[in-house]
Parts: sequence; structure tokens; C-alpha cells
Amino acid sequence: MSLRLYRRTRRIRAYLRWSDQGVTQERYVGEVTQATRAENLQEAWRKAHATGMLSPPMRANKPTADPTRESWASSLATRAVMRSNRSRDTKPELLLRSRLHAMGLRYRVNYRPMSGLRRTADLVFSTARVAVFVDGCYWHGCPEHHRPARTNSDFWRTKIDRNKQRDAETDRLLAESGWRVIRIWEHVAPDDAAQAVAEVIRSRQR
Repeated sequence: MSLRLYRRTRRIRAYLRWSDQGVTQERYVGEVTQATRAENLQEAWRKAHATGMLSPPMRANKPTADPTRESWASSLATRAVMRSNRSRDTKPELLLRSRLHAMGLRYRVNYRPMSGLRRTADLVFSTARVAVFVDGCYWHGCPEHHRPARTNSDFWRTKIDRNKQRDAETDRLLAESGWRVIRIWEHVAPDDAAQAVAEVIRSRQR
């Protein structure tokens, strides 16, 4: 499932995508109007289910696979939302990296600050010992923009709470080892975020 924002009308349209013998196929599902990407994806999957789009014709002698079979996800929509969550190279990360690079700062991308700690930061400044995390407003529970999911709410609430607990634990473990952790919400303007990171880097270098 993919979402497209049409800037002129500010409308979001959902498209069902699949591969047929290596060729990508696509069907228009409809417009979605929820507050978050996760909720829009869930609405899109509900629309696709309701209109029968998820029952494509079977090729001869080949049954259609059940996409939710043996999956931990409670529904196809839940599984789709989880898969759509990119772990790196999101738009806010790319914009921040571009600004910092233009300021002459160099960094490691998607890197573990501590070899013995299985936690990956979005940007790592090894010499200054600074780890930067760009947090999505939905996935990390932004106090300003996070909106609880309306469907499968218990699952998503538990998921977000665990993310927040893991974030706090990561911050604590890195701080105890002498690292400075910077967390930036995805809604922060790239120029403001870059300036905040640059100030910390320069102060640590001094």
C-alpha cells in the first residue's frame, strides 16, 4: 500500500501495489483523511478489504498466498503499517544530514555509538561523542503531534510505550558512558535542528 499527497489539493490518495511476475501493478483505493500516516494506511487497507481488492484472481494451478499466515501481526493492516515504518533515510533525517554536511560537519550514519550496545543512532559524531536520533512523532509518542490509533488501539499503545521506554533506556546507557544524546522530533524545522546539533558538537569539541 502506498500513499500520495497531492500538494495542490492537499488530498492524500491510497494505492494498492503488488508484483505480478516481477511487474509492479497498482490500483487506486481511494482518499484517506486520518491525522497520521499509520492511521491513513489502516484506513486504506480497510477500504481495500471492503471493496474486495484483496482477492485477486488466482493464476492457473497456483493458489493465492495468505499474506497474514504465520505472521505476528494481528491483521494485514497492522502488518502493512509496521513494514512502512522506515528505520533509516527518512525525509527528516536526509534534510538534517544535508544541512549538517553543508555546515562542514561529518558524521556516521545509522551507526552504533557503543560496540557493546545494540542501539543504533541516526547520526554519530564519534570524536565529540554525540549521538543524534531523529524520532518520528507517531512511533515515539511526540507530546505535540502523536494521536492514538483508533483501531487496534491496545496493540499500538503498547508498541509506542515500549518505544518510549527503549528510548529512555538508550539515553541513560549512553549518558552513563559519556555520550551526549540529542533527540529531534521529525516536525522540527531542518535548519533549527541542524543549528542545535552544531552548537552541541562545537561545545563538546571546545
